[in-house]
Amino acid sequence: MRPDLLLPYDGTEPAFATPPARCGRRSTVIGRTSLGAGAWLGDAAVIRGDGHDVIAGDGLWLGPRATLHIAQDKYPCILGDRVTVGRNAVVHACTVGDDCVVEDDCVVLDGSVVEDGVVIEAGSTVYPRSTLAAGLLYAGSPAAPLRRLAAGEAAARAARLRAGPAAAVPAAAPGHPAPAVFVALSARLAGPVDLAPGASIFFGCDLDAAAGPIAVGPNANVQDNSVLRPLGAGLVIERDTTLGHNVVAADGRIGPRSLVGIGAVLAPGTVVGEDVLVAAGTVTAAGQVLEPGWLWGGRPARRLAPLDAGKREMMRRIVEQYAGYGRRYRKAQIALSPEA
Repeated sequence: MRPDLLLPYDGTEPAFATPPARCGRRSTVIGRTSLGAGAWLGDAAVIRGDGHDVIAGDGLWLGPRATLHIAQDKYPCILGDRVTVGRNAVVHACTVGDDCVVEDDCVVLDGSVVEDGVVIEAGSTVYPRSTLAAGLLYAGSPAAPLRRLAAGEAAARAARLRAGPAAAVPAAAPGHPAPAVFVALSARLAGPVDLAPGASIFFGCDLDAAAGPIAVGPNANVQDNSVLRPLGAGLVIERDTTLGHNVVAADGRIGPRSLVGIGAVLAPGTVVGEDVLVAAGTVTAAGQVLEPGWLWGGRPARRLAPLDAGKREMMRRIVEQYAGYGRRYRKAQIALSPEA
């Protein structure tokens, strides 16, 4: 088997020790990726080795809508043998040891080290540059140790995840015809979705505007496996804005030059002001207004600190970086499929 979408990056093709045991619908594997024997990829699973390496050992199980990614020129994403990554989980630019279990809806962030035999409970967030000691159960946001795992507990949790539903996703939409935008072939757009010049919609995303319109502004990027599903009033994403991997958003507005971090959930009616940074794993309350110029985080979201110059520059660089990714991947898709 092979993924639905297999793309090179800078001339490097993904490498597989053996053909994957399963490649789900809309699964995507890119670039500097090396997978061991017997990998299992769920529907809309995304592995992106662009700008650094993704290396996974034997027996990887990557659940539906799970995402593995790197930090450009900074951190690879390295997973040991028999790692289980649950549904809608993100493992980003970090190192995960053998026999680890990252349960559903978890986020593991840049520079972290997860030692062998760790279980991270569903919905947890591992903050950047954390170290999770071997053989422990972790939970929360930030993830904290709860207790030592019982003998066989990690294997049992992995088995339960692997036996769960396949969570099939709808078929992908064709690539967007406009020359000034990028829509991944493994993304799905339904209903009135308006993409301004420079907008980018990445792999596995699901933009469902059947119940309310979606507008994505100039140079905004919606990253892998994000799900945007307005309920009626619609969703507006303004210019130069980033939605990180696996973001979930309903009706609302996201202001210009803002960044919504990995795995964040924006409840219906959320308004994100301009120049706002929403931390990874944040969950807003329905109708919440996130005032401009602040870092917001927590569940529910609260103001944490005013944005400093360093964070603003980081947000600007990500917009620029993803515009470049979009241009590269549009060319790669055209080479793969002239109709894209």
